[in-house]
Amino acid sequence: MALICLEAKLDVDIPNGGHVVVLNIANLQLVKEVGLGADLVRIDAHSTCSPWFSCDSAYQVTYVVHGSGRVQVVDPDGKRVLETRIQGGNFFVVPRFHVVSKSADASGMDPIFSHLAGKTSVWKVISLEVLEVEFNTTPAMEKLFRSKRLDSEIFFAPN
Repeated sequence: MALICLEAKLDVDIPNGGHVVVLNIANLQLVKEVGLGADLVRIDAHSTCSPWFSCDSAYQVTYVVHGSGRVQVVDPDGKRVLETRIQGGNFFVVPRFHVVSKSADASGMDPIFSHLAGKTSVWKVISLEVLEVEFNTTPAMEKLFRSKRLDSEIFFAPN
Protein backbone atom coordinates (compact mmCIF):
# COMPACT_ATOMS: atom_id res chain seq x y z
CA MET A 1 0.00 0.00 0.00
CA ALA A 2 1.23 3.45 -0.83
CA LEU A 3 0.00 7.02 -0.97
CA ILE A 4 1.79 9.54 -3.15
CA CYS A 5 1.32 12.53 -0.86
CA LEU A 6 2.56 15.08 -3.38
CA GLU A 7 -0.31 14.04 -5.69
CA ALA A 8 -2.97 13.49 -3.01
CA LYS A 9 -5.95 15.77 -2.39
CA LEU A 10 -4.99 18.54 0.03
CA ASP A 11 -6.78 18.62 3.39
CA VAL A 12 -5.63 22.20 4.00
CA ASP A 13 -4.52 24.65 1.31
CA ILE A 14 -3.76 28.24 2.34
CA PRO A 15 -2.41 30.37 -0.52
CA ASN A 16 1.08 31.65 0.38
CA GLY A 17 0.73 29.94 3.78
CA GLY A 18 0.98 26.18 3.48
CA HIS A 19 -0.56 22.85 2.55
CA VAL A 20 -1.38 19.64 4.43
CA VAL A 21 -2.15 16.08 3.39
CA VAL A 22 -3.37 14.08 6.38
CA LEU A 23 -2.56 10.37 6.25
CA ASN A 24 -5.68 8.62 7.57
CA ILE A 25 -7.92 5.61 6.92
CA ALA A 26 -9.75 7.51 4.16
CA ASN A 27 -6.66 7.61 1.95
CA LEU A 28 -4.62 4.66 3.31
CA GLN A 29 -6.40 1.77 5.09
CA LEU A 30 -3.13 0.58 6.64
CA VAL A 31 -3.33 3.47 9.11
CA LYS A 32 -6.21 1.75 10.93
CA GLU A 33 -4.35 -1.54 11.15
CA VAL A 34 -1.05 -0.16 12.47
CA GLY A 35 -2.56 2.53 14.69
CA LEU A 36 -0.45 5.50 13.64
CA GLY A 37 -0.60 8.33 11.20
CA ALA A 38 1.28 11.30 9.85
CA ASP A 39 0.82 14.55 8.00
CA LEU A 40 2.74 15.82 5.00
CA VAL A 41 3.06 19.53 5.69
CA ARG A 42 4.52 22.21 3.48
CA ILE A 43 5.04 25.62 5.05
CA ASP A 44 5.42 28.23 2.33
CA ALA A 45 8.21 30.83 2.33
CA HIS A 46 8.16 33.21 5.32
CA SER A 47 4.97 31.63 6.75
CA THR A 48 4.30 30.23 10.22
CA CYS A 49 2.39 27.14 11.27
CA SER A 50 -0.02 27.34 14.19
CA PRO A 51 1.51 26.45 17.58
CA TRP A 52 0.87 22.81 18.49
CA PHE A 53 1.22 20.40 21.39
CA SER A 54 0.60 16.70 21.86
CA CYS A 55 -2.89 16.24 23.27
CA ASP A 56 -2.20 12.64 24.27
CA SER A 57 0.79 13.52 26.48
CA ALA A 58 3.17 11.96 23.99
CA TYR A 59 6.53 13.21 22.86
CA GLN A 60 6.52 14.69 19.36
CA VAL A 61 9.32 13.93 16.95
CA THR A 62 9.49 16.30 13.99
CA TYR A 63 11.60 15.58 10.95
CA VAL A 64 12.31 18.34 8.44
CA VAL A 65 12.22 16.82 4.97
CA HIS A 66 13.12 19.94 2.99
CA GLY A 67 13.76 23.66 3.48
CA SER A 68 14.70 25.59 6.57
CA GLY A 69 13.32 27.88 9.23
CA ARG A 70 13.00 28.51 12.93
CA VAL A 71 11.46 26.43 15.69
CA GLN A 72 10.41 27.56 19.16
CA VAL A 73 9.38 25.27 22.02
CA VAL A 74 7.70 26.57 25.19
CA ASP A 75 7.15 24.62 28.42
CA PRO A 76 3.79 24.42 30.27
CA ASP A 77 4.76 27.48 32.34
CA GLY A 78 5.30 29.59 29.22
CA LYS A 79 9.11 29.57 29.44
CA ARG A 80 10.91 29.24 26.10
CA VAL A 81 13.10 26.13 26.30
CA LEU A 82 14.28 26.02 22.69
CA GLU A 83 14.67 28.53 19.89
CA THR A 84 16.83 27.39 17.03
CA ARG A 85 17.22 27.24 13.28
CA ILE A 86 16.43 23.95 11.53
CA GLN A 87 16.93 22.66 8.00
CA GLY A 88 16.23 19.64 5.84
CA GLY A 89 17.60 16.48 7.44
CA ASN A 90 17.25 17.81 11.01
CA PHE A 91 14.87 16.42 13.58
CA PHE A 92 13.95 17.50 17.07
CA VAL A 93 11.87 16.17 19.95
CA VAL A 94 9.19 18.17 21.73
CA PRO A 95 8.63 16.96 25.32
CA ARG A 96 5.20 16.17 26.73
CA PHE A 97 2.90 19.15 27.31
CA HIS A 98 5.27 21.55 25.52
CA VAL A 99 4.06 23.83 22.70
CA VAL A 100 5.98 24.08 19.41
CA SER A 101 5.82 26.64 16.60
CA LYS A 102 7.58 26.46 13.24
CA SER A 103 8.31 29.33 10.83
CA ALA A 104 9.77 28.87 7.34
CA ASP A 105 12.60 30.82 5.72
CA ALA A 106 12.61 31.94 2.07
CA SER A 107 12.94 28.33 0.86
CA GLY A 108 9.82 27.16 2.75
CA MET A 109 9.88 24.08 4.99
CA ASP A 110 8.45 20.55 4.87
CA PRO A 111 8.28 19.15 8.42
CA ILE A 112 6.32 16.06 9.46
CA PHE A 113 4.09 16.82 12.48
CA SER A 114 0.49 17.38 13.72
CA HIS A 115 -1.50 20.39 14.93
CA LEU A 116 -4.40 21.65 17.06
CA ALA A 117 -5.86 24.43 14.91
CA GLY A 118 -7.67 24.37 11.61
CA LYS A 119 -9.92 21.97 9.70
CA THR A 120 -8.02 18.87 10.84
CA SER A 121 -7.88 19.99 14.48
CA VAL A 122 -8.04 17.48 17.29
CA TRP A 123 -10.15 20.02 19.21
CA LYS A 124 -13.10 18.47 17.38
CA VAL A 125 -12.69 15.14 19.19
CA ILE A 126 -11.41 16.11 22.66
CA SER A 127 -14.17 16.30 25.25
CA LEU A 128 -15.09 19.63 26.79
CA GLU A 129 -14.48 18.23 30.28
CA VAL A 130 -10.93 17.10 29.49
CA LEU A 131 -9.98 20.49 28.06
CA GLU A 132 -11.46 22.31 31.07
CA VAL A 133 -9.35 20.23 33.45
CA GLU A 134 -6.16 20.28 31.35
CA PHE A 135 -6.23 24.05 30.87
CA ASN A 136 -7.80 24.88 34.25
CA THR A 137 -10.51 26.99 32.63
CA THR A 138 -14.26 27.53 32.76
CA PRO A 139 -16.73 25.84 30.41
CA ALA A 140 -17.59 29.23 28.88
CA MET A 141 -13.93 30.11 28.19
CA GLU A 142 -13.21 26.70 26.65
CA LYS A 143 -16.28 26.95 24.39
CA LEU A 144 -15.19 30.42 23.28
CA PHE A 145 -11.65 29.21 22.53
CA ARG A 146 -12.92 26.13 20.69
CA SER A 147 -15.31 28.20 18.56
CA LYS A 148 -12.49 30.51 17.45
CA ARG A 149 -10.01 27.75 16.49
CA LEU A 150 -12.06 25.17 14.55
CA ASP A 151 -12.79 27.22 11.46
CA SER A 152 -9.45 28.94 11.17
CA GLU A 153 -6.48 27.50 9.41
CA ILE A 154 -3.13 26.32 10.71
CA PHE A 155 -0.92 28.58 8.57
CA PHE A 156 -0.30 32.28 8.83
CA ALA A 157 0.97 33.77 5.56
CA PRO A 158 3.33 36.76 5.66
CA ASN A 159 1.73 40.22 5.45
